[in-house]
Amino acid sequence: MLLEIVSPEGHLFKGEVTAVTVPGVDGEFQLLNQHANIVSVLAAGTVKIAVNNLNAATEYSPKFTRNDKEQKLFLAIQSGTLEMKDNKIIILVD
Repeated sequence: MLLEIVSPEGHLFKGEVTAVTVPGVDGEFQLLNQHANIVSVLAAGTVKIAVNNLNAATEYSPKFTRNDKEQKLFLAIQSGTLEMKDNKIIILVD
């Protein structure tokens, strides 16, 4: 599935991912391939992105931390909104 993360400064991430875990206002939840359409408000916390190959991630900002062993990227956010539709996730963060 395709993930885009956008902030007021511009694109922070764009690429194919296998899973995304986000801090929802009612708790953390995960989006996997072919997840149902959803729109959600995000709370302060960490967006966790799982990819097949970190080196193949299309583009991502230096604001991310990474765990090479688990093939994951992490982004701390203060708030945001998320939309998943047609296997594409767009996250707008502050």
